[in-house]
Amino acid sequence: MPLSPDRLHARVRKSTFLKIFTVCTRILLALAFLPSGLTKLMGNRFTILGLDDPIGFFFEALYRTGFYWRFLGICQLTVALLLLIPRTATLGALAYFPLILNIFVITVSMHFTGTPVITGLMLLANIYLLCWDYDKLKKLFSR
Repeated sequence: MPLSPDRLHARVRKSTFLKIFTVCTRILLALAFLPSGLTKLMGNRFTILGLDDPIGFFFEALYRTGFYWRFLGICQLTVALLLLIPRTATLGALAYFPLILNIFVITVSMHFTGTPVITGLMLLANIYLLCWDYDKLKKLFSR
């Protein structure tokens, strides 16, 4: 007889290894957003690629928006901080999802070399965190 999602989730949450893995995943995802978030917040360029390169052109266009560039940095830093605080980690994982999904789609659509693998793994790790918090999210999205 198959386990219900609730019972399976409860069983998985008891694993000491997975508890440690989850904390490490939160830390790694937060650390991944710190350098790029700080760079944007400080108003610095993200890449040295020239305007003749489509990727360089894309990042230069984002950079030249000014406020939006800094806003992206604030979002990345806020999400990183939320992930690091146990009480707000679920909110951090929820907020991380649209950011990393957007970054993943950009890296795939612009044919970044190797980067879609990294951003894809970050997206997968974020989905894991959302699954880890299934019980909390279920309450949020159910009647």
